[in-house]
Amino acid sequence: MTQVGWIGLGAMGLPMAAQLLEAGHQVTAYDIDPDAVGTLGGRARSASSATEAAAGADVLAVMVATPAQVEDVLFGDQGAAGALGKGAVVLVMATVGPVAVAALAARLAEQGVDVVDAPVSGGVARATTGDLLMMVSGPEPALTTVRPLLDAMSSMAPVVGAAPGDGQKVKLVNQLLCGVHIAAAAEGLAYAEALGLDAEACWEVVRHGAAASFMLDDRGDRMVHGAGDEVRSALDIFVKDMGLVLAAARDNVYPAPLASVAEQLYLTGRRAGLGASDDSRLIEVLRGER
Repeated sequence: MTQVGWIGLGAMGLPMAAQLLEAGHQVTAYDIDPDAVGTLGGRARSASSATEAAAGADVLAVMVATPAQVEDVLFGDQGAAGALGKGAVVLVMATVGPVAVAALAARLAEQGVDVVDAPVSGGVARATTGDLLMMVSGPEPALTTVRPLLDAMSSMAPVVGAAPGDGQKVKLVNQLLCGVHIAAAAEGLAYAEALGLDAEACWEVVRHGAAASFMLDDRGDRMVHGAGDEVRSALDIFVKDMGLVLAAARDNVYPAPLASVAEQLYLTGRRAGLGASDDSRLIEVLRGER
Protein backbone atom coordinates (compact mmCIF):
# COMPACT_ATOMS: atom_id res chain seq x y z
CA MET A 1 0.00 0.00 0.00
CA THR A 2 1.37 3.39 -1.03
CA GLN A 3 0.54 6.77 0.46
CA VAL A 4 -0.43 8.80 -2.61
CA GLY A 5 -0.97 12.52 -2.88
CA TRP A 6 -3.09 13.25 -5.95
CA ILE A 7 -3.48 16.56 -7.76
CA GLY A 8 -6.04 16.90 -10.55
CA LEU A 9 -9.43 15.17 -10.67
CA GLY A 10 -10.60 16.10 -14.13
CA ALA A 11 -12.06 13.83 -16.80
CA MET A 12 -8.95 11.61 -16.78
CA GLY A 13 -7.62 12.17 -13.27
CA LEU A 14 -10.80 11.13 -11.49
CA PRO A 15 -11.07 7.58 -12.90
CA MET A 16 -7.31 7.10 -12.59
CA ALA A 17 -7.39 7.99 -8.90
CA ALA A 18 -10.36 5.64 -8.49
CA GLN A 19 -8.24 2.79 -9.86
CA LEU A 20 -5.63 3.40 -7.16
CA LEU A 21 -8.30 3.29 -4.48
CA GLU A 22 -9.65 0.04 -5.92
CA ALA A 23 -6.13 -1.40 -5.70
CA GLY A 24 -5.96 -0.54 -1.99
CA HIS A 25 -3.71 2.51 -2.03
CA GLN A 26 -4.41 5.45 0.28
CA VAL A 27 -5.10 8.65 -1.63
CA THR A 28 -5.20 12.24 -0.42
CA ALA A 29 -6.54 14.29 -3.32
CA TYR A 30 -6.74 17.94 -4.28
CA ASP A 31 -8.56 19.64 -7.13
CA ILE A 32 -9.52 23.26 -7.77
CA ASP A 33 -13.13 22.04 -7.75
CA PRO A 34 -13.80 21.44 -4.04
CA ASP A 35 -16.59 18.96 -4.85
CA ALA A 36 -14.44 16.73 -7.05
CA VAL A 37 -13.03 14.57 -4.26
CA GLY A 38 -16.56 13.77 -3.10
CA THR A 39 -17.24 11.96 -6.37
CA LEU A 40 -14.80 9.28 -5.21
CA GLY A 41 -17.42 8.20 -2.71
CA GLY A 42 -15.56 9.15 0.45
CA ARG A 43 -12.76 6.70 -0.24
CA ALA A 44 -10.12 9.42 -0.67
CA ARG A 45 -9.11 12.01 1.89
CA SER A 46 -9.79 15.55 0.70
CA ALA A 47 -6.96 18.10 0.77
CA SER A 48 -7.56 21.83 0.82
CA SER A 49 -4.38 22.60 -1.12
CA ALA A 50 -1.62 21.00 -3.15
CA THR A 51 0.64 21.40 -0.13
CA GLU A 52 -1.74 19.37 2.03
CA ALA A 53 -2.06 16.67 -0.64
CA ALA A 54 1.72 16.24 -0.68
CA ALA A 55 2.27 16.09 3.08
CA GLY A 56 3.41 12.60 4.07
CA ALA A 57 3.07 11.21 0.53
CA ASP A 58 5.35 8.48 -0.78
CA VAL A 59 4.26 9.45 -4.29
CA LEU A 60 2.70 12.70 -5.47
CA ALA A 61 0.73 12.08 -8.67
CA VAL A 62 0.13 15.12 -10.88
CA MET A 63 -2.63 14.96 -13.50
CA VAL A 64 -3.31 18.52 -14.63
CA ALA A 65 -3.54 19.97 -18.14
CA THR A 66 -0.72 22.41 -18.87
CA PRO A 67 2.93 23.16 -18.05
CA ALA A 68 1.81 26.32 -16.23
CA GLN A 69 -0.53 24.29 -14.01
CA VAL A 70 2.25 21.83 -13.15
CA GLU A 71 4.50 24.75 -12.22
CA ASP A 72 1.80 26.25 -10.04
CA VAL A 73 0.79 23.10 -8.17
CA LEU A 74 4.42 22.24 -7.43
CA PHE A 75 6.10 25.61 -6.92
CA GLY A 76 3.30 28.17 -6.53
CA ASP A 77 2.17 29.92 -3.35
CA GLN A 78 0.56 26.73 -2.01
CA GLY A 79 2.73 24.41 -4.05
CA ALA A 80 3.35 20.82 -3.16
CA ALA A 81 7.13 20.72 -3.54
CA GLY A 82 7.88 22.21 -0.15
CA ALA A 83 5.82 19.54 1.62
CA LEU A 84 7.58 16.59 -0.01
CA GLY A 85 10.05 14.65 2.09
CA LYS A 86 13.41 13.38 0.90
CA GLY A 87 12.92 10.13 -0.99
CA ALA A 88 9.42 10.98 -2.21
CA VAL A 89 8.60 10.60 -5.90
CA VAL A 90 6.62 12.98 -8.10
CA LEU A 91 4.71 11.08 -10.78
CA VAL A 92 3.91 13.42 -13.69
CA MET A 93 1.19 11.94 -15.89
CA ALA A 94 0.09 15.10 -17.68
CA THR A 95 1.26 15.91 -21.21
CA VAL A 96 3.40 18.99 -20.63
CA GLY A 97 6.44 18.44 -22.86
CA PRO A 98 10.00 17.24 -22.22
CA VAL A 99 11.47 20.64 -21.42
CA ALA A 100 9.04 21.29 -18.57
CA VAL A 101 9.52 17.85 -17.02
CA ALA A 102 13.32 17.96 -17.24
CA ALA A 103 13.31 21.39 -15.59
CA LEU A 104 11.09 20.40 -12.68
CA ALA A 105 13.10 17.19 -12.19
CA ALA A 106 16.27 19.26 -11.81
CA ARG A 107 14.61 21.52 -9.23
CA LEU A 108 13.16 18.65 -7.21
CA ALA A 109 16.46 16.74 -7.25
CA GLU A 110 17.92 19.51 -5.10
CA GLN A 111 15.65 18.38 -2.25
CA GLY A 112 16.12 14.66 -2.80
CA VAL A 113 12.88 14.09 -4.68
CA ASP A 114 12.85 12.02 -7.88
CA VAL A 115 10.52 12.47 -10.84
CA VAL A 116 8.92 9.70 -12.88
CA ASP A 117 7.59 10.92 -16.21
CA ALA A 118 4.55 8.86 -17.27
CA PRO A 119 2.15 10.61 -19.67
CA VAL A 120 -0.92 8.57 -20.54
CA SER A 121 -2.92 7.67 -23.63
CA GLY A 122 -6.24 5.91 -24.03
CA GLY A 123 -9.03 8.29 -23.10
CA VAL A 124 -11.62 8.34 -20.35
CA ALA A 125 -13.14 4.93 -21.12
CA ARG A 126 -9.82 3.16 -20.73
CA ALA A 127 -8.91 5.23 -17.67
CA THR A 128 -12.10 3.96 -16.03
CA THR A 129 -11.05 0.33 -16.51
CA GLY A 130 -7.35 0.74 -15.71
CA ASP A 131 -6.46 0.00 -19.33
CA LEU A 132 -4.32 3.02 -20.21
CA LEU A 133 -1.00 3.12 -22.01
CA MET A 134 1.64 4.95 -19.96
CA MET A 135 4.98 6.00 -21.47
CA VAL A 136 7.37 5.85 -18.53
CA SER A 137 10.83 7.25 -17.85
CA GLY A 138 12.86 8.02 -14.75
CA PRO A 139 15.56 6.67 -12.41
CA GLU A 140 15.34 3.00 -11.47
CA PRO A 141 14.65 3.35 -7.70
CA ALA A 142 11.78 5.74 -8.36
CA LEU A 143 10.38 3.42 -11.05
CA THR A 144 10.29 0.61 -8.51
CA THR A 145 8.38 2.84 -6.08
CA VAL A 146 5.68 3.79 -8.58
CA ARG A 147 5.35 0.46 -10.38
CA PRO A 148 2.34 -0.75 -8.29
CA LEU A 149 0.54 2.50 -9.14
CA LEU A 150 1.32 2.22 -12.83
CA ASP A 151 0.07 -1.35 -12.88
CA ALA A 152 -3.20 -0.30 -11.24
CA MET A 153 -3.89 2.41 -13.80
CA SER A 154 -2.63 0.82 -17.00
CA SER A 155 -2.45 -2.36 -19.01
CA MET A 156 0.83 -1.24 -20.59
CA ALA A 157 3.47 0.92 -18.90
CA PRO A 158 6.74 0.35 -20.77
CA VAL A 159 9.87 2.13 -19.62
CA VAL A 160 11.01 4.21 -22.60
CA GLY A 161 14.01 5.96 -21.06
CA ALA A 162 15.99 6.72 -17.94
CA ALA A 163 15.59 10.50 -17.93
CA PRO A 164 12.46 12.41 -16.95
CA GLY A 165 11.28 13.91 -20.23
CA ASP A 166 11.86 10.77 -22.31
CA GLY A 167 8.28 9.69 -21.66
CA GLN A 168 7.07 13.09 -22.80
CA LYS A 169 9.00 12.72 -26.05
CA VAL A 170 7.26 9.43 -26.84
CA LYS A 171 3.92 11.02 -25.91
CA LEU A 172 4.58 13.85 -28.37
CA VAL A 173 5.05 11.28 -31.15
CA ASN A 174 1.73 9.78 -30.04
CA GLN A 175 0.02 13.16 -30.03
CA LEU A 176 1.39 14.14 -33.42
CA LEU A 177 -0.19 11.00 -34.86
CA CYS A 178 -3.45 11.42 -32.93
CA GLY A 179 -3.80 15.08 -33.83
CA VAL A 180 -3.17 14.44 -37.51
CA HIS A 181 -5.47 11.38 -37.53
CA ILE A 182 -8.38 13.35 -36.04
CA ALA A 183 -7.86 16.12 -38.58
CA ALA A 184 -7.65 13.55 -41.40
CA ALA A 185 -10.86 11.87 -40.21
CA ALA A 186 -12.65 15.22 -40.16
CA GLU A 187 -11.40 16.13 -43.63
CA GLY A 188 -12.23 12.72 -45.07
CA LEU A 189 -15.79 12.65 -43.73
CA ALA A 190 -16.45 16.28 -44.70
CA TYR A 191 -15.07 15.41 -48.14
CA ALA A 192 -17.54 12.53 -48.38
CA GLU A 193 -20.36 14.98 -47.70
CA ALA A 194 -18.99 17.38 -50.33
CA LEU A 195 -19.15 14.52 -52.84
CA GLY A 196 -22.82 14.08 -52.04
CA LEU A 197 -22.31 10.91 -50.02
CA ASP A 198 -23.93 9.98 -46.74
CA ALA A 199 -21.01 10.46 -44.33
CA GLU A 200 -22.25 7.85 -41.87
CA ALA A 201 -22.63 5.19 -44.56
CA CYS A 202 -19.22 6.05 -45.98
CA TRP A 203 -17.64 5.91 -42.52
CA GLU A 204 -19.16 2.47 -41.89
CA VAL A 205 -17.40 1.19 -45.01
CA VAL A 206 -13.95 2.79 -44.86
CA ARG A 207 -13.34 2.16 -41.16
CA HIS A 208 -13.12 -1.55 -41.93
CA GLY A 209 -10.48 -1.19 -44.64
CA ALA A 210 -6.92 0.03 -45.08
CA ALA A 211 -7.91 3.56 -44.03
CA ALA A 212 -8.90 2.36 -40.55
CA SER A 213 -7.47 3.99 -37.44
CA PHE A 214 -8.50 4.29 -33.83
CA MET A 215 -9.28 7.96 -34.35
CA LEU A 216 -11.38 7.33 -37.46
CA ASP A 217 -13.33 4.73 -35.51
CA ASP A 218 -13.68 6.70 -32.27
CA ARG A 219 -13.90 10.33 -33.38
CA GLY A 220 -15.51 9.43 -36.68
CA ASP A 221 -18.42 7.94 -34.76
CA ARG A 222 -19.04 11.25 -33.04
CA MET A 223 -18.45 13.22 -36.22
CA VAL A 224 -21.19 11.44 -38.15
CA HIS A 225 -23.62 10.94 -35.26
CA GLY A 226 -22.92 14.21 -33.44
CA ALA A 227 -21.12 14.69 -30.15
CA GLY A 228 -23.91 16.71 -28.58
CA ASP A 229 -22.94 18.35 -25.31
CA GLU A 230 -20.73 15.45 -24.21
CA VAL A 231 -17.03 16.30 -24.10
CA ARG A 232 -14.79 13.25 -24.00
CA SER A 233 -11.69 15.18 -25.10
CA ALA A 234 -11.77 18.94 -25.49
CA LEU A 235 -10.48 20.50 -28.70
CA ASP A 236 -8.29 22.79 -26.57
CA ILE A 237 -6.27 19.75 -25.49
CA PHE A 238 -5.03 19.37 -29.05
CA VAL A 239 -4.37 23.09 -29.36
CA LYS A 240 -2.03 22.63 -26.40
CA ASP A 241 -0.56 19.31 -27.49
CA MET A 242 0.10 20.26 -31.11
CA GLY A 243 1.78 23.38 -29.78
CA LEU A 244 4.07 21.17 -27.68
CA VAL A 245 4.73 18.91 -30.66
CA LEU A 246 5.77 21.82 -32.85
CA ALA A 247 7.85 23.49 -30.13
CA ALA A 248 9.88 20.30 -29.72
CA ALA A 249 10.16 20.00 -33.51
CA ARG A 250 11.59 23.52 -33.73
CA ASP A 251 14.01 22.82 -30.87
CA ASN A 252 15.31 19.86 -32.87
CA VAL A 253 15.28 21.66 -36.25
CA TYR A 254 12.71 19.20 -37.53
CA PRO A 255 10.03 20.20 -40.07
CA ALA A 256 6.63 18.79 -39.17
CA PRO A 257 4.38 19.88 -42.03
CA LEU A 258 1.35 17.70 -41.27
CA ALA A 259 1.40 18.61 -37.58
CA SER A 260 1.62 22.29 -38.57
CA VAL A 261 -1.49 22.06 -40.75
CA ALA A 262 -3.37 20.14 -38.08
CA GLU A 263 -2.47 22.77 -35.48
CA GLN A 264 -3.93 25.48 -37.71
CA LEU A 265 -7.21 23.56 -37.90
CA TYR A 266 -7.39 23.22 -34.11
CA LEU A 267 -6.58 26.91 -33.69
CA THR A 268 -9.34 27.74 -36.18
CA GLY A 269 -11.72 25.62 -34.12
CA ARG A 270 -10.74 27.39 -30.91
CA ARG A 271 -11.15 30.80 -32.53
CA ALA A 272 -14.62 29.72 -33.69
CA GLY A 273 -15.62 29.00 -30.09
CA LEU A 274 -15.11 25.23 -30.09
CA GLY A 275 -12.19 25.09 -27.66
CA ALA A 276 -14.18 23.60 -24.79
CA SER A 277 -16.21 21.34 -27.11
CA ASP A 278 -15.45 17.73 -28.02
CA ASP A 279 -12.56 17.59 -30.49
CA SER A 280 -14.71 15.59 -32.93
CA ARG A 281 -16.44 18.87 -33.71
CA LEU A 282 -13.34 19.78 -35.72
CA ILE A 283 -15.37 18.45 -38.66
CA GLU A 284 -17.42 21.65 -38.48
CA VAL A 285 -14.29 23.59 -39.50
CA LEU A 286 -13.75 21.29 -42.49
CA ARG A 287 -17.42 21.63 -43.47
CA GLY A 288 -16.99 25.40 -43.57
CA GLU A 289 -19.49 25.86 -40.78
CA ARG A 290 -16.96 27.65 -38.57
